[in-house]
Amino acid sequence: MPRKSAARPARTEDRTEVDPLADEGIRLRVTREVADDLAVDALSRDRAGKPPFDEVARLREAGLPALLAPPGAARRGTGWRTACAVIREIAAADGSIGELLGRHYALSWSARFFSTPERADALELRAAAGQWLWGGCTDVPDAEPTAGPDLTLTPVDGGYLLHGYKTLAAGVQVADRLVLGAVCADSGESVIVCVDPSRPGVSADTEHDRLGQRLAGAGGIGFDGVALTADEVLGAVPRDEHAVSPFATLAPLAMRLALVHVGLGTAEGALAEARDLNRAAPRGRTAPSPDEGTYPDRPGADPYLLLAYGELVTAAHTAAAVVESATEALARGLLAGQELGVDERADIAVLVAAAEAVTGRAAMDITTRVLELTQGAGSPAGALGFDRFWRNARILTARASATHSLRDIGDHYLNGTHPALTLHA
Repeated sequence: MPRKSAARPARTEDRTEVDPLADEGIRLRVTREVADDLAVDALSRDRAGKPPFDEVARLREAGLPALLAPPGAARRGTGWRTACAVIREIAAADGSIGELLGRHYALSWSARFFSTPERADALELRAAAGQWLWGGCTDVPDAEPTAGPDLTLTPVDGGYLLHGYKTLAAGVQVADRLVLGAVCADSGESVIVCVDPSRPGVSADTEHDRLGQRLAGAGGIGFDGVALTADEVLGAVPRDEHAVSPFATLAPLAMRLALVHVGLGTAEGALAEARDLNRAAPRGRTAPSPDEGTYPDRPGADPYLLLAYGELVTAAHTAAAVVESATEALARGLLAGQELGVDERADIAVLVAAAEAVTGRAAMDITTRVLELTQGAGSPAGALGFDRFWRNARILTARASATHSLRDIGDHYLNGTHPALTLHA
């Protein structure tokens, strides 16, 4: 697949529209081709740590930013399940780009969550036609923030002015639109806004030398009187938990589950690369064993190596089963739209929490033990790049506490308590 220049492509409305791929099988095949392309130079790009302009160009070339199509306007596209499969496949090759794409897919539903169906239709059609890459987050400030809100929105004639600074985990410098939570300076109301980062007054600072996920485009973005129109305020968010739409609170759950798929893909990518290396490497163990005669003399014949892979593959399969259950539940919730009830939302939240807990543990265990399994393959694991899988998994799992997830699961199971209706991821 030819690669485009690393120069950032123009972010304009007249970008050539790419027809969404028509068949699920074709979509997944194209995704595998992109993943194979990313895997070729994943290590060198991770070491360089540059903003992912070239990688985003590869995604656009394959039509992946426009792949997910929320229901509403008549257009071709795919649903949440296939989008998650795409995230996982890309993350297996490059966890950073998997996170960038996963956050994009979750945020592409923001207008559906917070605005009217008519406005959502119009915005989604423009985004698909332009192959916008979405960045940002839908967190809203606490009811009584101790240090003031990160972003404030001031009404002026003809619209609003956005001020403040926000730290983002991905998409800085490469996103075409940002979804952000802000507080109205006059009313104190929390709102969700859509911002074009190419406007005057927007400045971006990327993080360098991160531990992991170095190509996701993490950093900070500042807003100095950035002009917004009324249409770019997607909607208000009630302070009262009981007044929040259960459907809107799927926004953080969609983000969390997308990142779970990134973590699972990272673990599966580490396992697959280690397997290929151990198949080709000479046997690392020379001591005799009672089991020796039952294994042919071939690379990877060490019974203890086989046992290790059996344990790790089982852990990956277990995590995948839990993740698939959560994915199916969230897909049904997204299709329910505003008809989604509180009980259904609670069930989805518990399944997402379970997927986070199981996958987080599996990803850390797999990527850590892969470092051990590849040490005897003729080169240091770090030189072969297996450290990047562990570093990426560590960054992903550090963002969410398994303790909190397990507590919510236990409270729901034992007491029937519903997880809080919140927009915090």
